[in-house]
Amino acid sequence: MKGINHEIWRIALPAIVTNVTIPLLGLLDTAIAGHLDASRGALYIGAVSVGAMMFNLLYWNFGFLRMGTSGMTAQAYGRRDPAMQAAILQRATLLGLAIGVLIIVLQWPLQRVVLWLIGPSDDVRALALTYFYIGVWGAPPTLMMMSIKGWLLGMQDSRSPMVISIGVNVLNIVVSLIAVYGLGLGFAGIIVGTVAAQWAGLLYCWWLLRHKHRGLLALMSWRTALKADGLWRFFKVNGDIFVRSTLMMVLNLFFMAVGARSGEMVLAVNALIMQLFTLFSYFMDGIAMAGEALVGKYWGRRDGQRLHSCVRRLFAWAAVLTVLCATLYAAVPGSIFGLLTSDSRVVAASLGYRWWCAAIPVAGMAAFVWDGVFIGLTRTRAMTLAVLVAVAAFFTLYALLPRSMGNQALWLAFVAYLALRGLVQTVQYILHPARSPR
Repeated sequence: MKGINHEIWRIALPAIVTNVTIPLLGLLDTAIAGHLDASRGALYIGAVSVGAMMFNLLYWNFGFLRMGTSGMTAQAYGRRDPAMQAAILQRATLLGLAIGVLIIVLQWPLQRVVLWLIGPSDDVRALALTYFYIGVWGAPPTLMMMSIKGWLLGMQDSRSPMVISIGVNVLNIVVSLIAVYGLGLGFAGIIVGTVAAQWAGLLYCWWLLRHKHRGLLALMSWRTALKADGLWRFFKVNGDIFVRSTLMMVLNLFFMAVGARSGEMVLAVNALIMQLFTLFSYFMDGIAMAGEALVGKYWGRRDGQRLHSCVRRLFAWAAVLTVLCATLYAAVPGSIFGLLTSDSRVVAASLGYRWWCAAIPVAGMAAFVWDGVFIGLTRTRAMTLAVLVAVAAFFTLYALLPRSMGNQALWLAFVAYLALRGLVQTVQYILHPARSPR
């Protein structure tokens, strides 16, 4: 069905472009920090890195604001239920606002916990706290924009989230440069620009909603939004995704901690390989987002034939991208690592992991695609169960592997974790295939 292929890439391509542009912001923030003071460049770069990591750890578990919203919205879109579409937007944005305000209220204990997890030096800690205490005021718009982007995706619109993300990033860079150099705010100006861009992005989101979805905004009703059955489903879906995100965060923190304890060289090698995994995930997330929007739409429309056809084609396109990435990673890893670092010792050490680099896309493909499908079907409990089984397997396997394997054991356990996630979800789908809802 040519139409389904077109629909997949109409949604996936803008999502991929959005994903690829996100790291540019971090690179430019780092560049600004590195040029503030030649004698303290390393300190400023470290503080920006730690400050950004603090917010990544805080926001990671609230990814449900986007994922849970997109699946439920897509189903309401497929059912042609404008009242429910409006209610989901209202619930999601209010929840994002509430969590953002709560983060501001609890900022002191939160920074204590997060800095304890990261463990920076005293000098970096002091600057990172400046970054955090200013940046925390951007929590409400950031989390509300997560909800809005998820809702727009569910409405089959991935271009608007792309425009929002790119616009916020560009504005962030411009305002940060003005604040740092024009207003003389120095290091603090970097995060001042970020917060200003986040609030401006939220204003643009509301303008966009009023411009493109004025009729739906008019349908917003507290009675519908606070209806017990709708609220129960809303929090059930989001609660499942919250638990899933927490499990994945625990695994990622353990992975980083083990690498850090193994010395600077192992930590650098693991960081490079993770960059390749992250690059692969940008493309797979685009396919997964297409799955969220289209599978949810077909499910809501009760079109089982197109739903199953969509799932098959999602896997077909994901397989093409996986083969390309795996082949590239296996064939020219030295050239890729050379682009990421000029340290020949790190490049040489990384070459010993070339086959893990190629195995990661193959092992992880199914998990990415199934996540998109399961979110579209709002089978979030099954998705969380798959992650729970895979995380338990990761820790069990790593504990059983001989310590003589060193860092290789960590990557073997990680590849097994990715593969098992996809395998469990495949079995779940086979045993309980998507059928038209009653």
